[in-house]
Amino acid sequence: MKKTNLVTVKIFEKTGVFGEDKDLAKQLRTEFLWPAIKDGRKITLDFSHVEDVTQSFIHALLSELIRETEGDVLDNISFKNCNETVKKIINMVVSYMLE
Repeated sequence: MKKTNLVTVKIFEKTGVFGEDKDLAKQLRTEFLWPAIKDGRKITLDFSHVEDVTQSFIHALLSELIRETEGDVLDNISFKNCNETVKKIINMVVSYMLE
């Protein structure tokens, strides 16, 4: 079976309405995100129905990827269906990691 060039992670299916579990974020990073990046695939993080996330959740999900790739990974990740609260947290973590 051929791999698709796009990996979509539906965050709500993993976290419910509130993404706060750092261990779960780390698991998502190691099981889904890193393998996709190493295969040269694109990732969509779909935040449909997620009302809020903690900064520590997003940090655990993204910071190692950003640090290890010197930010290049962001060219291969898209954030979909984020409300304003979630966008603000993602932007805060990404900005901090790129400093």
